Amino acid sequence: NNLSSCKMSGLIAAGVALVGAGFIGARYGPRIRNSWPNMEKQIQGLIGDSRYKGGFQSDMDKYEAGKILGISSNSSSKRIRDRHKKLMFQNHPDRGGSPYLAAKINEAKDYLEKQSNK
Repeated sequence: NNLSSCKMSGLIAAGVALVGAGFIGARYGPRIRNSWPNMEKQIQGLIGDSRYKGGFQSDMDKYEAGKILGISSNSSSKRIRDRHKKLMFQNHPDRGGSPYLAAKINEAKDYLEKQSNK
């Protein structure tokens, strides 16, 4: 009996918390949603827009190879191989992936391994 009353009070507390969160979200949600685009522009102005614009360069470089594999361009050979294996498993043409993307992943791995062996 003591255990069931403890469970019941926990459920009541969780319900009260959910109702409170709902009221707060209804009250302040529109304000946050409307002010977010302005905050995002201000933050980008402070730190600069460092997002990757997309597309591939005509000649692979260290920066692009790291971006393709999603690792630092100074990563170890083991890290490069592990990341390459994971990406090829996800993007292999035999499994429905893009042949072009698979070629770029292979090119990035080859480039970074060549750079790490120098």
